[in-house]
Amino acid sequence: MSKRSLISATVGILCAGAALWPMVAARGAPNASIPTFHPLYGTAWLEIGDELLPPPSGPGPVTNDPRYPYVDNGAARRAGIQPTYRVADLNNPILQPWAKEEMKRANDEVLAGKVPFRPRERCYPGGVPGFVVYTLVMPFYFLQTKKEVTIVNAGGPEVRRVYLNVPHSANAKPSWYGESVGHYENGDTLVVDTTGLSTKTFVDNYRTPHTEQLHVVERFKLIDGGKMLEDMITVEDPGAFTTKWSAVQRFRREEGRPLLEDVCAENNYAFFDYNVAPLPHDDKPVF
Repeated sequence: MSKRSLISATVGILCAGAALWPMVAARGAPNASIPTFHPLYGTAWLEIGDELLPPPSGPGPVTNDPRYPYVDNGAARRAGIQPTYRVADLNNPILQPWAKEEMKRANDEVLAGKVPFRPRERCYPGGVPGFVVYTLVMPFYFLQTKKEVTIVNAGGPEVRRVYLNVPHSANAKPSWYGESVGHYENGDTLVVDTTGLSTKTFVDNYRTPHTEQLHVVERFKLIDGGKMLEDMITVEDPGAFTTKWSAVQRFRREEGRPLLEDVCAENNYAFFDYNVAPLPHDDKPVF
């Protein structure tokens, strides 16, 4: 059996076993009435867009500078024009001066014709909440068990682990995806609370920085009769932002798309003659 087939088969077994728990819980177990994000093996979730959307009200995320319209690869092909890179709108009042200045330097490089840093192109983890705007190409998967929810983006692959019904550690060591703890609420929502995020990550695809004080709360909820998944995000970081702010990300459900291996680092090439290094690596195996 090939490595790809073995991984696919293993994930299939895990998904099938994990799927039993929400079904049993819904029939009267102590954790009854929880949302089921993976009713069948092969249920994938695809991002609606690769940037954070504004909230219904209140301060929102950094968006694109209207003076420099963003054109993605798909839109560029359809219109027969050149794609562009994102230029952050630095007029957003959530940004503290140092963060705005750092982002201005990144903007200036883009406007000078340079290729900006993007985690997916360098095979770096997306961070939180950047994980949910990581890439439009690769699907997301959820594995739900009694003690843990695992969220997988097939590109990389990238994996987040949400530990259920436990408190945060007293002093979590900063890491790419931080420490995520969660619980189910109101029978239809998964609440994920994340701290301990490394400053190597960015908040979004506009290269918005943060400090180790970053605190992110996500509320995953099925909408539109289960055809869509909505993530309501609240971000707080007194070291980088002037106020707490919120954002939204949505995913559409797609069936018949099993999780397959898509290794990033070993297959990352400079197709357009720009430097994709340094790629992340470990000097010692972690398995």
